[in-house]
Amino acid sequence: MTDQEDLDGLEALEEADEPLESIPHGLDELLVYLREARGFDFSGYKQTGLARRLSKRLRLLGLGSFSDYVDYLQVHPDEFSNLFNSILINATSFYRDPTAWDFVAGEVVPRILASKRDVAPVRVWCAGCATGQEAYTVAMVLSDALGLEAFSRRVKIYATDVDDDALNLARQATYTAKEVASIPPAQLHRYFERSGARYSFQKDLRRSVIFGRHNLFYDAPISKIDLLLCRNTLMYFNSDAQSRILSSLHFALNNMGVLFLGKAEMLLTHGSLFSPLDLKRRLFNKVIHTYPRRLVVGSSANRGDEQESTPADHTQLRAISFDNSPLAQLALDAQGTMAAINDQARRILGLSAGDLGRSVQESTLYRKLDGLSASIQQACLERRPVQLPASEWKRTNEQSLFFDVIITPIVDGDGTLFGSQISLVDVSASRRMQDELQQATQELEAAYEELQSTSEELETTNEELQSTVEELETTNEELQSTNEELETTNEELQSTNEELQGMNEELRARSGDLSRLNLYFESILSSMRSAVVVLDLELHVQVWSPRAVDLWGVRADEVRGKHFLNFDIGLPVEALSPAIRSCLSGEREFIELHIPATNRRGKAINCSVKLSRLSQDTTIEGVIMLMDEGEVPKIPASTGA
Repeated sequence: MTDQEDLDGLEALEEADEPLESIPHGLDELLVYLREARGFDFSGYKQTGLARRLSKRLRLLGLGSFSDYVDYLQVHPDEFSNLFNSILINATSFYRDPTAWDFVAGEVVPRILASKRDVAPVRVWCAGCATGQEAYTVAMVLSDALGLEAFSRRVKIYATDVDDDALNLARQATYTAKEVASIPPAQLHRYFERSGARYSFQKDLRRSVIFGRHNLFYDAPISKIDLLLCRNTLMYFNSDAQSRILSSLHFALNNMGVLFLGKAEMLLTHGSLFSPLDLKRRLFNKVIHTYPRRLVVGSSANRGDEQESTPADHTQLRAISFDNSPLAQLALDAQGTMAAINDQARRILGLSAGDLGRSVQESTLYRKLDGLSASIQQACLERRPVQLPASEWKRTNEQSLFFDVIITPIVDGDGTLFGSQISLVDVSASRRMQDELQQATQELEAAYEELQSTSEELETTNEELQSTVEELETTNEELQSTNEELETTNEELQSTNEELQGMNEELRARSGDLSRLNLYFESILSSMRSAVVVLDLELHVQVWSPRAVDLWGVRADEVRGKHFLNFDIGLPVEALSPAIRSCLSGEREFIELHIPATNRRGKAINCSVKLSRLSQDTTIEGVIMLMDEGEVPKIPASTGA
């Protein structure tokens, strides 16, 4: 029978298993005790699964409640090992779900290798590795793809679990013939060495597999992973713990990394972290999150090698640059006299070269811009730029312009004031756009009133749809949880089945020993010249040897289990009753009698009967009788007087 057929049979047994209707009282107390006494926190595990497995231990120990079990653990610390073995199920095998492994070998591994340079390392994490079969399976798959030499040089496989006993077995890398039965013959011959009845994984490849204790719920994840196996592990945790673990697994994977889960784990509600690569085989890609990068601008002020002095011919460059600036700009000296006017200011403001040397208060700019004088004084006094509200500049027969006016003080490195600069930023386009937007807003407000009633209807429909979606999501989560529970119980049953098979093999061996012992005992009885009869305390026949059959003509199956004193054979059994009871009472250990009898051939014999006590230690359990056939003594003939 194949492993898959075993699993199918176990799933059939699961349907007959009685589920827990509620979490038993005292479970929280037990979990707190386990956390405080041994450092194992099972709060992230599904409570129903924990209760079911712990209840099994209670039934085996004959305890009535979890509170009683806490008391039992305090008195029997060795029970912790059995308890953790019950909770931490280590059901695994080589090449489990073969079709999924075929896809990994044929599609996933080639894609990972193609994304790397020939010498780049390949990192694999097998989380929840149990006794190591899946870690060595992925080692064989990668070795087939890379070759033994490249595998040893490039591959690192990190295999982790919380069960120290399972990790110790995994490090030994030695398995029975039954455990390696699922490995293809070619791989078994290539990667395993046989030693007696067990198979050991190849030592050179074993060095690339690193085993360690790791708690998925609390410990930091291993990083830069290309292939992450976490199969049939998430299903033991509740939804909050699953979300936390999946966030860690997402962080652990490279951008091209692949997550390989068990057949009961779907990730339907974690689409922001993983997207399906092959949902049927439970393979998922990492969803890459992108974040805006900060722009870093270097400042020339921090460059120590920049020359402080500027060549003299740059003066003309600055003058031309000022004159050609797209902004209308004026430079004033400390007394408010216009010292420079660029081309844009002359064109827009109607100023000319003749205005140079005049006070700004005499210009049209002063008359059209309210608060200009006060803003110039404020900028010069506070040594900071001052901005006036947007101002309208009306032109004859032309469209009005709008400017933002910025007054900037002109100071040197010592803070000495040389004057100020007036810059006019043309915001006409944005102002016109603002007016257009205002008009469009009014039109939209009218349309909004028409759409508002329709929106209310849509909101009502949306609420109904949302309610239906939530119900479907709840149902889906319940189905997913049920599926995980079934898979968990399935693995529990598989573990129990393996235990029963071990017990069955042990019983079969003991049965063989007992059969050989019975044959040996029968040969002893057949070889004895005396007839052997064994009676229990109730005088029922337990043993009737072949010699007794030959002596009295009664088969063993006719007398076994029947009362000896009720037999009607050639031996007067009532004459033996006092001697038998004397042995059983302990008065005498050995009695020998000679009783006239008739054998099965009708011949008169003088039967020698030897009775011995049958005891174990000091307890009397019956009596053993040895019977031998003797000649009847002849009586000499009497003579007349």
